[in-house]
Amino acid sequence: MPIPVIDFSKLNGEQRTQTMAQIANGCEEWGFFQLVNHGIPVELLERVKKVSTDCYKLEREEHFFKDSAPVKLLKELVHKKSEDKVDNMDWEDVFLLSDDNEWPPKTAGFKETMTEYRAELKKLAEKLMEVMDENLGLPKGCIKKAFNGGEGEKAFFGTKVSHYPPCPHPEMVTGLRAHTDAGGIILLFQDDEVGGLEILKDGKWTDVQPLRNSIVINTGDQIEVLSNGRYKSVWHRVQAMPNGTRRSIASFYNPSLNATIEPATQLVEKDNKEAKQFGYPKFIFGDYMSVYTEQKFLPKEPRFEAVRGAYDEKDLIFSV
Repeated sequence: MPIPVIDFSKLNGEQRTQTMAQIANGCEEWGFFQLVNHGIPVELLERVKKVSTDCYKLEREEHFFKDSAPVKLLKELVHKKSEDKVDNMDWEDVFLLSDDNEWPPKTAGFKETMTEYRAELKKLAEKLMEVMDENLGLPKGCIKKAFNGGEGEKAFFGTKVSHYPPCPHPEMVTGLRAHTDAGGIILLFQDDEVGGLEILKDGKWTDVQPLRNSIVINTGDQIEVLSNGRYKSVWHRVQAMPNGTRRSIASFYNPSLNATIEPATQLVEKDNKEAKQFGYPKFIFGDYMSVYTEQKFLPKEPRFEAVRGAYDEKDLIFSV
């Protein structure tokens, strides 16, 4: 059962209505879909593949197999002939790119290529948010404004560069443990040869099939709240694989840590009449992230409950 594949170029043509409906279905029924013809130049994507692979080989691979905690723990379990599994670590080499952190310095062309790529992905994320606004019946720019905490450009846009090396005992460790994403919109440029990404759909784990030069889209917890539960964040994981190194570059458009997140008023008024919704809280995104950091691999509903009321308590403190 493959996840939806949507031709994004048809959004501005005669098939706009059909394409909008496909995106709505991807958000409502799946929480994941793949975009093709998304406007990001293939030449740029090829450069991204090259510099990320070069970076891993030059600056990351040796350390992973020599010094990383999951490799050491797995070796210990195998040596002891233990039947235990590595259940609190991921078989993943990962680092973050943002506007204000240090980037890998040794790989030729890495910073230039990834800077260009991130700019393209941010524009694509903002286009998708406008589509979601329209599909949800919200004013244009509603989601972006919420993420920025009002006007301006305060939202956080980060990129997580991951590699999942071949694992000699994939039955004993997970590439990335099952979780939902904390933030807003996630745009994933995944490997087109080495699979492993799965989503939980109708109680079953389903492969997100590798598709060359596509961008995989998924919605995070904050979109679930803003949409009042219409667009659910979806559990997903990465399986460790015995052969091949999987490349995974996930960019995420998240709210500012100071942004106030709550269900859109227009949707609450409509959905309250139907009395079907979970009843999402109003909170500061930074408070949610504090909870998420400790509970990433646990059910999301307790995270929402943990920040329920915190906004009102802060409001009361500041008004005294």
